[in-house]
Amino acid sequence: MKTMFRRFILRAASLVMTAAVMFPVFASAQEAGSSKETEKNFLDQWVIDGGATMIPLILMLAAILFLMIFNIMNLNKAKFCPEELRAQLMALMGECRIQSAIQLAAQSPTYLGRLVAYALPNVDATKPEDLGKDAVEDAIADFTANERSQTLKFINMLALCGQVAPMIGLFGTVQGMVGAFGQLASSGQADPKDLAGSISVALLTTFWGLINAIIAIPTFFFQKGIAAAREAECVNTLQEMLNTSINVINAESLIAKIPEGYAAEGEEESYSEQA
Repeated sequence: MKTMFRRFILRAASLVMTAAVMFPVFASAQEAGSSKETEKNFLDQWVIDGGATMIPLILMLAAILFLMIFNIMNLNKAKFCPEELRAQLMALMGECRIQSAIQLAAQSPTYLGRLVAYALPNVDATKPEDLGKDAVEDAIADFTANERSQTLKFINMLALCGQVAPMIGLFGTVQGMVGAFGQLASSGQADPKDLAGSISVALLTTFWGLINAIIAIPTFFFQKGIAAAREAECVNTLQEMLNTSINVINAESLIAKIPEGYAAEGEEESYSEQA
């Protein structure tokens, strides 16, 4: 079911990207017959007039939108720390059934399941005071370091798009400016109105490059923060599970350390007077 849903999302994203590229062409062709030759519609003025450089910018905008949706799906809490699995593992660790917790976690493809199955085998039963907590924490650090690159792979692509898009836009602007001033140099003079129009067209690519960056970069930081929060939630859950087992094993020794009949200094004096 999940595979079919993912295929549906990928096909929908492909259709969106295709529509983003082809819609300006079809829309401009449809409106060309009804508008005057001297008038420009919205797509001509803000998209088509940008030239060939607009093609990679529109494709990049479609890719940014696809990555935003794809990352939202991947950062779903159910794929990291589902409440049902968390409760089951916590119950097992509360009974110190560590092997059962490992087996249950190994059956789950979630981040928490894989983390528990990787880290808990490092528990040392010969050290009841802390169950070899240092070795478990080292395993947690290794697992999170290895998984972080995979988790952030598609999120980092947003940052890449946000950095590359303005450069592509600037390239189109420089190319347009070179053409405009080359025309001015060849003719020796030019109508300021025509020259201003050429410069305006050249700046369209920078405009769309900035639009891409404004969408991609804040989304990158936002989704990166969500990924860090999901990872921290799984790590904290595992540490809480381990501490629960340690407390259960050392419950009697912990109770023995609590003094009985402890009273404040004034209360002790009142008791002695009554005696």
